[in-house]
Amino acid sequence: MTERLDLQELRRRLDAVDRRLLEDLAERRSLVAEVAAYKSSGDTVLRDRSREESLLQRLVDLGKGLGLEPYFVTRVFQEILDHSLRLQHELLARAADPARGTRPLVVGFQGGEGAFSHLASKRFFAMRGDATFKGWPTFRAMLEAVRDGDLDYALLPIENTTAGSINESYDLLAEMDLHLVGEEIQEVELCLIGLEADTPLAKLRRVLSHPVALAQCRNILADLAGHGCEAQVFIDTALSVAKVKADGDPTQAAIASAEAARIHGLPILRRAVQDQKGNFTRMVVVAREPEIFDARIPCKTSVMFSTRHAKGALARSIAILAENELNLTKLESRPRPNAAWEYRFYLDFEGNLADTAVRAALGAFAAETSDLRVLGSYPARTVEAAKAAEPR
Repeated sequence: MTERLDLQELRRRLDAVDRRLLEDLAERRSLVAEVAAYKSSGDTVLRDRSREESLLQRLVDLGKGLGLEPYFVTRVFQEILDHSLRLQHELLARAADPARGTRPLVVGFQGGEGAFSHLASKRFFAMRGDATFKGWPTFRAMLEAVRDGDLDYALLPIENTTAGSINESYDLLAEMDLHLVGEEIQEVELCLIGLEADTPLAKLRRVLSHPVALAQCRNILADLAGHGCEAQVFIDTALSVAKVKADGDPTQAAIASAEAARIHGLPILRRAVQDQKGNFTRMVVVAREPEIFDARIPCKTSVMFSTRHAKGALARSIAILAENELNLTKLESRPRPNAAWEYRFYLDFEGNLADTAVRAALGAFAAETSDLRVLGSYPARTVEAAKAAEPR
């Protein structure tokens, strides 16, 4: 009995520590909001990376003296600093647009609850506690809902570090008059999820998932095929888990997130089944109208264009970026509909539409290309200035 009471007392003290941590985080959030208000009316830099590096090193050194591991301290405070920066961006956006945040948001994602797009949308809109999230069966239906006003925003996967570009997404952006207003990077750890925890992998006969997820797991699918198991394309990763549960067939499995397995109460047969361990999907945030962002926020600009039928036209177009000292981050080509052997190009480069160099480059682009369309200029998550700081 005494030992049980001692454990209960320890848990009570842990609960008290957890509450103090939350109270301190809430106080820190309030201070960050005051910092954002100060920065909204001046030319102060939004992010002092040197200060972050010094801060992290000081915290790591302080943590060592308290018996805390440097890796643990670094990870915790990188998350805190990322949250602070996202909060500052949101508050600056509200200062520039007072109507922002006056009504609840409806955000779309493709698939079911627990899909990677769902996880990314919750992270991107974490500062908007009034946001609700709605799954859609297809990318097209989701973007049509944005176009028609049924959704305020949507998260659209655009490329993956293993499977490459998602061509359907590029084609839909060309078809619809929508705008890019943000991007989010989602780490994709794929899990093999079954009906029963003790199911031998050799007993599986079908594995269901979205085609992009299947393309990221060729190695394990090849191993399973040797036992007579086939991969079947399904509408979504998370919904494939729901189907495995509904069918009740122990020879059937799904590839999806650990969160999808938790939501549907199914066991994970094997974690991290993707071919590359560093597996990330870049998603763009799509809206009906473009948005303008503070010039101090590191941004990326995305354009779509066709080149004229002239020798070296594409090379000259790309050279415009170098001439204006702008960094190209992505170049993609897609066939033009109803025009054999003609192509439409998508190009991303670092820079904000508020920058003089960006405006100059776009002016030169318009003269060199045809059908130029700016898809959006938005805060970037993949540029060097947006990466997490490390202790010095």
